[in-house]
Amino acid sequence: MSAGSSRTRQAASAAGGVRRMRWTRDMNANALRAYYRAKGEETKGIAYRARMHCFFAELEPSIPVTEQNLADRVRYIMRSKIFDDAELERLRREAIPSSNELATAGDAAPQATDQLPRVEAAMDLPVVVDSDDDEMVSHELEQMRSILEEAILETRTMPLENRPRLPRIPLSKRNRAVVRALNPMLVTYLEASRDLCETDSVLFGAAVAACRIIGAKLPMAGRATKQSSAIPAWRKRIEDRIAKARALIGRLISFRSGNNRPRVVRSVRMAFAGTKISLSQPDITQKLTERIDDLKQKIAAWGKRIRRFTEN
Repeated sequence: MSAGSSRTRQAASAAGGVRRMRWTRDMNANALRAYYRAKGEETKGIAYRARMHCFFAELEPSIPVTEQNLADRVRYIMRSKIFDDAELERLRREAIPSSNELATAGDAAPQATDQLPRVEAAMDLPVVVDSDDDEMVSHELEQMRSILEEAILETRTMPLENRPRLPRIPLSKRNRAVVRALNPMLVTYLEASRDLCETDSVLFGAAVAACRIIGAKLPMAGRATKQSSAIPAWRKRIEDRIAKARALIGRLISFRSGNNRPRVVRSVRMAFAGTKISLSQPDITQKLTERIDDLKQKIAAWGKRIRRFTEN
């Protein structure tokens, strides 16, 4: 067992030495420094793993690790609490020493941020998708813009009574990120709206776009019109009673004709439930006829009730 296990470890280390590598505390600290530095220099909604990998290679040039393995390692460090909050804050400050300078530069050039609303939308996005540290990439934002534009165009030409009922969206990090990304995109549409009706259609279209991006189910258009012309609930209940009574009459007639299948017998027993009538008694045929006539009278009364309320 020991020889086999040693050969297995040697083969594993030869095939994937990076995965078998033991991470020291200094290596973990450098991984976090590279992570904070890459995140601190983020100016667009693109993946930061490539820069984090380069920064880590500068700190640990002798460690061959891929971008994916490094990102997984950073997530593991965060979740396993290898460093406490004070140490994490210290590492973050060491990795981003010029944060105040960046803030001063941002105050000195406000016109640049005004010209790039899409960049602001990407920067404001929080952590997205299953506690992962990846942010929304630029092509996802472009896809969201196209969905938003399509939804707004649909709602502008849609009558109010045909608008679908919006579902309740559950609160989550991803859903909040979607809403925060859509908010800056609405500025152009809201500024171009000429009246309250256009503003309403823009906001409703944004809500529809959010539901489509998140994956929430939307009812078909024209649902309100279908509801107004639908059958009333009271009539539906009476029609259900009539349908059940007619089905029971068919079972009783079938049993009276000699059909003794279990399903038919079970329905006949349910028809005489609560009575002292037995299916083996001599006058069962007469009892079946009486029960059938009683059900026919009920069906006629229910039909008159429907006609009376419909005519009025």
